[in-house]
Amino acid sequence: MDHLKKRADFLRAARGIRRVEGAVTLETCPTPAPLPGRLRIGFTASKKIGNAVARNRAKRRLRAAASQVLPLLGRDGHDYVLVARGTCVARPFPALLSDITMALKAAHKKLDANAGEGHA
Repeated sequence: MDHLKKRADFLRAARGIRRVEGAVTLETCPTPAPLPGRLRIGFTASKKIGNAVARNRAKRRLRAAASQVLPLLGRDGHDYVLVARGTCVARPFPALLSDITMALKAAHKKLDANAGEGHA
């Protein structure tokens, strides 16, 4: 997994598919120049989450959860942005894993439906 670093990459993902599930918002889109066998991930937490300590904790939790879920369910050639929501810091970790899993499955279903419409 590679990390998204440029603001333009985060903005492109925000224009793609968005799924809200529990304490996480997932934004995803195909990578503009797909790298074979690679997917890219980014994390963000706004000031709505709280002070810097709370935002950093939320992003650490998202990174830990994503490292367990994305190697199994992520698709090569896609960008993923996980946005922390207000309850991210207090949410039990198994529930956070479930939130990310459900959001990924829903987003992939929507991507597949959009791909089918483009070829029809």
